[in-house]
Amino acid sequence: MSLLTLKDIKVEFKTRDGIVQPLNGVSFELEAGEILGLVGETGSGKSVTAQAVMGLLPFLDGRVSSGEISFMGRDMLSLSEPEYQQLRGNQISLISQNPMTSLDPVYRVGHQIVEGLQLHTDLSREQARERAVNVMSSLGIPNSEKVFHQFPHQLSGGLKQRIVIAMGLCADPRLLIADEPTTALDVTVQAQIVELFRQTVEKMDLGLIMITHDLGVIANLCDRVAVMYAGNLVEIGDVKSVFARPGHPYTKALLNCIPVLNMEADSLKAIPGNVPSVRTYPKGCRYHPRCPDAGPLCRKIPPEIIRTDPGSRVLCHQFSPQWRKTL
Repeated sequence: MSLLTLKDIKVEFKTRDGIVQPLNGVSFELEAGEILGLVGETGSGKSVTAQAVMGLLPFLDGRVSSGEISFMGRDMLSLSEPEYQQLRGNQISLISQNPMTSLDPVYRVGHQIVEGLQLHTDLSREQARERAVNVMSSLGIPNSEKVFHQFPHQLSGGLKQRIVIAMGLCADPRLLIADEPTTALDVTVQAQIVELFRQTVEKMDLGLIMITHDLGVIANLCDRVAVMYAGNLVEIGDVKSVFARPGHPYTKALLNCIPVLNMEADSLKAIPGNVPSVRTYPKGCRYHPRCPDAGPLCRKIPPEIIRTDPGSRVLCHQFSPQWRKTL
């Protein structure tokens, strides 16, 4: 049994202009001890996927309109809000992109970790304090006792991010979702945080969903990668296989945007156009207006997900029998 399973998830939001659907049939599985990377441009649906798993959509005038979400064999979509509150921060933790949005500037960081621990566990305040300091030390935070009593503004960006990770890990979650956790960090600190996530997953045998724009982070950290575009999961598979043999034209385009040593000055290629608005998704394949390989079929009919290599799936007409008939 997988730790987390999403089957054909569709999400709706209420807006002033009516109902919009930012997720359209997203499916994937995550095992304990596995790291799955979610990658794609802004507006692809990565964060909405995380919000659906966390049960946060009702607070944003949204809902899962169809599909299934299962966590440790439990149907998540049947849970009431009080039941979800028992899972958030306990069995499932979310690490946000900007640590300053997660840390209250008027409270010492230790107080904030202890407060979360006492909310989700039966530990006394002294036990929670000891647990917090131990977790901070295990995350490589120097002088953890001293940092415990400091305010967020007294810490560097890397230390603040480690504190947020400590807040997420203190209650021993089974699933950790990290939403762009390295975006605001310099390269050296980013590498340290990536290594920290790897060690944490190995030590605690938890599942990690890493949401990022950075394909370098995906390559260095993740076991599998799921590529998202305009609310669709367009490709998923083993990181090494996807990077070596990308199937979807969008995945190929993303990889062509990565600079490498000794490349010619004009060989770095940008993807033309932009991700379409959730209100103006094109007919047929949502990527076809930007795709150099698009054919008549792509402009008329939405593609179906097709299994390619074992464990890999691609949402593209080029892998379907219908495509070969149009050639």
